[in-house]
Amino acid sequence: MSLTDDPDLQPILFDLFLSMYLVTVLGNLLIILAVSSDSHLHTPMYFFLSILSFVDICFISTTAPKMIVDIQTQSGVISYVGCLTRMSLYAIFVCMDDMILTVMAYD
Repeated sequence: MSLTDDPDLQPILFDLFLSMYLVTVLGNLLIILAVSSDSHLHTPMYFFLSILSFVDICFISTTAPKMIVDIQTQSGVISYVGCLTRMSLYAIFVCMDDMILTVMAYD
């Protein structure tokens, strides 16, 4: 099942999702780099912020690349094992995200 069958919209969707994925990954990598390079930011709050950024990179990387490839190849096929793996990783990263945000709220 695809987002649209209109061939005119597929390059727009590809560009949109690819740019959102790249901005998310690069933004989170910049946060990790800033926290690790500045010694003033070596506090527990910024440590958890860098972990949260890493989890966000993992979280977005479980779904977005497959969707981008599917839009480009116009294929929506996924194996049972691939689907199970993606859903399991998605659930793990959502739980980790919630756990880190909870810890940061009490910090």
